[in-house]
Amino acid sequence: MQIGRKIKALRLKKGLTQEELGERTDLSKGYISQLERDLNSPSIETLFSLLEVLGCKPKDFFDDAGEEQKVVYSEDDQSIYCDEDKKYEIQWLIPTSNEKEMEPVILRLDQGGEFKNFEPSLAETFIYVLEGKIRLVVGNEEYIATTGNALYYDASEHHQIFNAFAGQTILFLVATNSYL
Repeated sequence: MQIGRKIKALRLKKGLTQEELGERTDLSKGYISQLERDLNSPSIETLFSLLEVLGCKPKDFFDDAGEEQKVVYSEDDQSIYCDEDKKYEIQWLIPTSNEKEMEPVILRLDQGGEFKNFEPSLAETFIYVLEGKIRLVVGNEEYIATTGNALYYDASEHHQIFNAFAGQTILFLVATNSYL
């Protein structure tokens, strides 16, 4: 059993940061981070305190029944969001990707389209250009990538993606989830 992974999943379901969970349990953010990565094991008292704050009964936490890993996701599991102003469409390929380590999406940018400007974070991003051409801005640097090109970068600076093609551009994008 991966206690840390289950604690992290419960924390994310509650919409808490590591810092917020730490404040509510009198534990440090660093300790919470170590627990979630299974680098440290909590005492029974600490675990029960965490579960109380996370709204989970110990019996439910240790009950592995019904916790079968889903491996295959169909189109019915996916969701799409369109932003007509910025001329993009994002398709989440995994319904619970915000609870996972990675968030895989398909991003379609219409001519003149742009994806939102992201704040610096601890995330890493991988992009594969399926069709078209993009301009990626990371901090003060700009990069151009066309069909068949792959990009990989740390998101430690502001970053944004623009369509640099006279038509639709389609990307496969995977970003790691990071919680500061």
